[in-house]
Amino acid sequence: MTYEYTTGGKWLELLKEIAPNLARAAVLRDSATATGIGLFGAIQSAGASLRVDVKPANVRNADEIERVISAMGDLPNGGLIITSGSLTQRYRDIIIAAAARHRLPAAFHERAFVAHGGLLSYGADYIDQFRRAAGYVDRILKGEKPSDLPVQAPVKYELVINLKTARTLGLTVPPMLLARADELIE
Repeated sequence: MTYEYTTGGKWLELLKEIAPNLARAAVLRDSATATGIGLFGAIQSAGASLRVDVKPANVRNADEIERVISAMGDLPNGGLIITSGSLTQRYRDIIIAAAARHRLPAAFHERAFVAHGGLLSYGADYIDQFRRAAGYVDRILKGEKPSDLPVQAPVKYELVINLKTARTLGLTVPPMLLARADELIE
């Protein structure tokens, strides 16, 4: 199980915590990415326990992204979960602008989206991963074979919240969520 499967449910939990009226969420994902099926299953499982109707939104381009976000914005108590991939990276600014325009709370997989105006992110701490990778490089340089080294999942995750975006969406960030955040962006 990759770390994304475990963070998938967490994205929905955090979104529900910051937007308690959340009743439905679209999961934007690149239809060409194979990991989307397992990841969506994890999010859907969390949706059942949180009483949030979760629907996949397979997208391939900017027009499809706009259509999905617009349709979700037409429904009450909606939200978005944006999965990782080259497509979401490429259209980051379009996704963030459309979510803001339709007043949809959105959870992202990495801090960069929140720094550019997204609401919240929860994902692996890349700095920690780079530090841990240095240990692998050291072991390889000392003669260990890369194929003998175990695959390691991230151990440190970061929660980032954009307070300005929360205010713009009319959301009050609960004090417990503020306390758990690794970074708050104004």
